[in-house]
Amino acid sequence: MDSYSGFAYVYDTFMDETPYEEWKDYIVEILKDNGIDDGLVLDLGCGTGTLTRLLSDSGYDMIGVDNSEDMLCVAREYEMDEDGSLEGSNILYLCQDMRQFELYGTVRAVISVCDCINYLLEDEDIVSTFKLVNNYLDKEGLFIFDFNTTHKYRDVIGDTVIAENREECSFIWDNYYDNETKINDYVITIFSKVEAEDDGDDNLYEKFQEEHLQKGYDLDDMKRMLDQAGMEFVRAFDTDTGKEVTMDSERITVIAKEKFMEGKLYINE
Repeated sequence: MDSYSGFAYVYDTFMDETPYEEWKDYIVEILKDNGIDDGLVLDLGCGTGTLTRLLSDSGYDMIGVDNSEDMLCVAREYEMDEDGSLEGSNILYLCQDMRQFELYGTVRAVISVCDCINYLLEDEDIVSTFKLVNNYLDKEGLFIFDFNTTHKYRDVIGDTVIAENREECSFIWDNYYDNETKINDYVITIFSKVEAEDDGDDNLYEKFQEEHLQKGYDLDDMKRMLDQAGMEFVRAFDTDTGKEVTMDSERITVIAKEKFMEGKLYINE
């Protein structure tokens, strides 16, 4: 089953309670506190581009990278003019794997939210991603990302069933947590209403499934892998409370900084 294929087109319906505005506010505050008032910013794992657009509206020149063509199709639909063109869009979307992404030059900051990092199941994949982030950041540029903790997968959502019913679609979310690998395997079953033709049955639903794997990590894991990638850890906080990280933190936001790399060409220097 392909991740975020059919689900991409109902993703925003089920994510309508996600605090994107709050995330945007603290990201902008962090950027401005570090002298980043404008310029190029990369949204790594941008999905349907909700946060990408919010940051664009806040004055940043945005690049969105995601490995799901369907998610990017939805993101581009939001950017289309009434005539169906993208001429008015100032966001560049690229379909790339975050472990191997390529840019044309450096950026002032990289952000990655909504637990995109948890989709990387091996330490070496995270280190490789962090190295690329470091490579494409301007001198002392910022990397702001979040991740779900082991505690969240093991103690909160692991081995549970989550279901939601909406007027146009509904889903059943089955979670299976493996304590040894720290991987949460979840299968999403989606029932999406089919648009009826003239005089057709308006109570028909299409069923499809997707499987997703995410791995839980702890703050010490991220600090270690940032160090291995040559990045500087700055600070971390509980995303939900904005306070210090605790054993009960379910989502943690990390701020890291680019470190000088021998032979690196700084485009904007």
